[in-house]
Order: sequence, then structure tokens, then C-alpha cells
Amino acid sequence: MLKEMGNPEKDLHYVHIAGTNGKGSTSLIISSVLAQAGYKVGRFISPHVHSYRERFTINGQEIDAQTLKQYIDQVEAGIKTMTEKGFPHPTEFEVLTAIAFQYFKDEKVDIAVIEVGMGGRYDSTNVITPLVSVITSIGLDHMDFLGGTIAEVAYNKAGIIKHGVPVVVGRVPEEAFRVIVDEAMNKTAPIYASSMTWVEREKQDIYGQEVTIEFAGHELKGVFFSLLGDYQLDNLATSYTTLMLLKKQGFKISDEHIRSALSFLKIPGRLEIVSRDPLVIVDVAHNPQGAEALSTSLYTLLPGRKKVLVCGIVDDKDAVETLRFLGKDTVKCIVTRPEGPRGENWNRVAAIIHSLYPQVEVYQVEDIKEAVGKGLKALAGDDYLLITGSFYVINQARRVFIRP
Repeated sequence: MLKEMGNPEKDLHYVHIAGTNGKGSTSLIISSVLAQAGYKVGRFISPHVHSYRERFTINGQEIDAQTLKQYIDQVEAGIKTMTEKGFPHPTEFEVLTAIAFQYFKDEKVDIAVIEVGMGGRYDSTNVITPLVSVITSIGLDHMDFLGGTIAEVAYNKAGIIKHGVPVVVGRVPEEAFRVIVDEAMNKTAPIYASSMTWVEREKQDIYGQEVTIEFAGHELKGVFFSLLGDYQLDNLATSYTTLMLLKKQGFKISDEHIRSALSFLKIPGRLEIVSRDPLVIVDVAHNPQGAEALSTSLYTLLPGRKKVLVCGIVDDKDAVETLRFLGKDTVKCIVTRPEGPRGENWNRVAAIIHSLYPQVEVYQVEDIKEAVGKGLKALAGDDYLLITGSFYVINQARRVFIRP
């Protein structure tokens, strides 16, 4: 398909990001700092929360609907030629990836930050040779495709490592790190642990965090970081390490560019406060690793406060382990149905919550917006409402509070 299009992917500089969790935040931090430094930066992400337009941005601006349609038509013409030659029709994600490459080439971006769709080794984005490869985290997710062990998942993620291209690795299990190191050594790719960057939180509230960042003896103090959550400190360390490697390769990035960019970051559905009175938080935690990170962050941010949980988990996720974390400090739970065929067994979540946390009052409301309404009515005292479990739930729930 790309060959039919003239191989637009070959004309760009890239940062390529894989990982079980943290891809979205890391790509946002890196692209925002580069844009603040004066570069024209493309960013390709997946999945989206509300619209396919979210997947294609340049300096934070989404592609407009008419332009996206033009690119779809353009790629479809190439697909027609390809299938007439006997090649199979590409998948939706392959089409979206091709659109991203063509759009960023046409717009002459200085660099594009590209998120892997799933895995890495066999992902359609893995046709590029980036300036830096990034692996944010390794956990058990998409096990039907990536394998049922940490080592197998790591093998798939490590497939984005290219010969001679530096790779930044976030906080990962030791078993995963060994697999990644082996891949990097086989490809003579320099490997940098995100722990090279030390990030320490000085204070936080529901508006953001104040942090100190230290790298190679250079210290940035009193930096306001607008993304909430303990896990975002890990993402910041990974991003900062990546930015320093880009700086080493000639990108002009200053302390002020970093300070400025970190102060206004916002990412939908990642510990996002959509209402302050009452306090309502939405988060796309949809696997055990994400749920654990969310639970830890909420305990730190809102110590002692109880929550009402609105939750919907798709059928192919590890609901038991995910709910083991999400159910903590919960007084009432409203189980709802994620959109789409993967939500057919949505009400199994109620039985799991009953089993794990028998003291929690559990209700089942199939319609997501009605579930949010019931959750709001269930709030008492200083309880807060947490809406989570999947992108499909967040898509509808955010619309109650924010017009996309």
C-alpha cells in the first residue's frame, strides 16, 4: 500500500513509541516540548476517544474533517490498485497509518511522533526508522495476539528497535528488560533506561504537580506539570530522556521550552477531572497495570476519600485483576455496558465486584449516560465519582460533562 503511495514514510524524521501503557502521555509530552521549541510536529495516536480526527495532529491541532476525507479517498485509490493486483485489503489501522505518513509528509513536519497500535514487531507503524525508539512499559494485555507471558509481550514490543537507533526503556519488569536488552544488543542499538532521568514530586493538588527533574547533573526545579498521577512521573522521565537524546542529535530544546510545555498538557481520559463540584474523574484504565497505576495515584491524590465507581470492561480484558485495583475505596459501583460487540458480557463485572468486594453496593445500568447519572446521584459527603474501564465507556461518559 505504501509503495503504491510513493512510500511517504521514507521522507520523515520520527520518534516511535511502543508500550502496554503510557504511550499517549509520553507521545504528548515529547510532541508538546518539540512544538514549544519551534518545530512542526506530527503526532499519530490510537485509539481515539471521540473522533478519528484525534489520531492525526500537528502541533496539537487535529486534522479537519474535510482534509481527512480527502486522504481517505486518496488512500482508497491506492488500495484499489493494490487489490486488483491480488494483494489482500489492508486493515483499518493499516489505512490510518498510511494516512498519517502521507499527511505528515504533505504538511512537511520536522518530526513525527508515532504510537504503535498494538505490540510493535508486527505493527503497521513498524516500517519506519526513527531517530529514537521508546518502550514505555510492559504488562499483560492483548494476550491473544502478543503472548501470555511478560517475556513474549516484551519480545513483541522490542521489535520496534532498529539497527543502531537508540532506544529508551521506561519502568519495566526485569524479565522484560532482559528481552529488550538482548534485542538491542543484537541490533547494536544503544539502550537508555528512563531512570537516567530523576523526577521527584514536591507537591500536588487536583490542578497538577510541582516536580524537580534531574538529568546528567542538570537540575530543573519548581516545574509545574499539569498531568496528574504517580505514573505520569514515570512517563515524564521516559519523555525527558528521549528529548535529551533528540537534543544530542541536534534538536534545540531549552529548559524554558520544557517548563512551558509541561505546564499546559491535557490528555483526555487519563486521570482527567471533568467536574470539580462534584469531583468527577475519568480514566481509560482498561487492564491490570493501568488500573493499579490509577488506584495508586488516586490514593496519593485523594487520601481517605471514598468513591462511587462507574465501570464497564470489554469481554477480552482481565476483568478480575483490573477490578481488584479499581474496587479499592469504593462504596457503590454502577456497572455499565461498553459500546460494541466486545461488551456483550458486560454484566459479568457485577458478579466479580460482588466476589471481590462484598460490602460494595452494586447496580447494573446498561446505558452509559444513565449509569453516569445514577453515579452522580449516589454521591454522598466528600465522595467522588470515578468513571473508568475502557475507551468505549469514556467516549460516552465524557460527553455528559464536555462537548468534544
